[in-house]
Amino acid sequence: MNYSNFIEGKSQTENLYGFDPIWTPDFLFDFQSSLVEWATRKGRAALYCDCGLGKSPMLLVWAENIVRKTNGRVLIITPLSVSYQMVREGEKFGVHVDRCNDGNVSGLGNIIVTNYERLHYFSRNDFEGVVCDESSILKGIDGATRSAVTSFMRKLPYRLLCTATAAPNDYIELGTSSEALGELGFADMLSKFFKKNQTTMSRKDEHRSGVYRFRGHSENDFWRWVCSWARACRKPSDLGFDDSRFNLPDLITNQHIVKSKTAPDGFLFNLPAVGLAEQRSERSRTCEERCGKVSEIVDHDKPAVVWCHLNKESNMLKKMIPGSVEVCGSDSDEHKENSFKGFQDGDIRVIITKPTIAGFGLNWQHCNHQTFFPSHSFEQWYQGIRRCWRFGQKNPVTVDVITTEGEQRVLSNLKAKSDAAEKMFDNLVNLMNNELKIERINEMKTKEEVPSWL
Repeated sequence: MNYSNFIEGKSQTENLYGFDPIWTPDFLFDFQSSLVEWATRKGRAALYCDCGLGKSPMLLVWAENIVRKTNGRVLIITPLSVSYQMVREGEKFGVHVDRCNDGNVSGLGNIIVTNYERLHYFSRNDFEGVVCDESSILKGIDGATRSAVTSFMRKLPYRLLCTATAAPNDYIELGTSSEALGELGFADMLSKFFKKNQTTMSRKDEHRSGVYRFRGHSENDFWRWVCSWARACRKPSDLGFDDSRFNLPDLITNQHIVKSKTAPDGFLFNLPAVGLAEQRSERSRTCEERCGKVSEIVDHDKPAVVWCHLNKESNMLKKMIPGSVEVCGSDSDEHKENSFKGFQDGDIRVIITKPTIAGFGLNWQHCNHQTFFPSHSFEQWYQGIRRCWRFGQKNPVTVDVITTEGEQRVLSNLKAKSDAAEKMFDNLVNLMNNELKIERINEMKTKEEVPSWL
């Protein structure tokens, strides 16, 4: 490869390719139509819509508009085990979607769906557009997947990112999303809007959001810039539409504190675990008691999701819960997909898995009961609950949280992160709406008068 080819591979396509929508179907709600129309006119955009707001029909309609405009193909990239669900969604809404895992698109339709793990089999020359479902995967700044996806998208004229969990204060995620869409690169975004917080930053922390702060008066300019390529909403009213058809049933959270049979080595009784090492030790030491409590709670005849974090937990739960199916990271893709499909179809009553495996993209509104071992990850907690507690759920959702006396700090930290995330998303939506209003107010409507001497 010569230097010219190297530079060409790093550059973005230059023009904006948006156009007026060709097809706006009746099955879209009003706020969905508004978002799809904006994204289609933009050509390259991000939709940060909460779980259950209908990202699947929106991205399918967007893709169909690209197909009708260009007569070319669109590739939809999804997390593992979600591609079959996208095909079902296409059938439901009258959009033909073909699955492909080997990159051979010859003879297939114009909308192809595959998994992120299979992207390396595909050539971007076969497509006019690409959709990244659950695009929060791009926030891994040094991740191989992030690099592969960004490289694949770089020369495509039409690009769409969809996710429900873009963190409003995670400037890294916003920067990597911007770079994938052909806006400012991650490094350019940081240098333009932020300064390094030298007092707290170490070499290993240089890519973490917390070590950056806004430059003097750049915060409003930053959110105005984000508004130029992204839209965010948790409910239709965030965009000025009616919420009456999108009211969720109640979410009931029960906490069960399990007492350990034995105290930690060197202690007469249990104490709150301090630090990750003690918390891991506490979790391992109380595995049998916690799993036993879960087996009691899900001893009924209705569907249930059992979330865990350790292989030791999932193996023990599988033995304790009759008829349950365990899905681990080491399982084959075929087993994972068949298990999730079987649970969704009602053939499996209890599914045991980890939020890192099944916490994204899956629709389990048929189930309204979950058990959860808490961790410090708010994203895993939020996404796990939202597999069931989402628009389309008809019944109150119960989440039983099983913890120990020593894990109180974990729960406190998770609660603090939940409150902070809610506040930050409020700020994001308000800032976006306010900045959009500013843009409309500042439109120049007075006709310019040219001086006679010119």
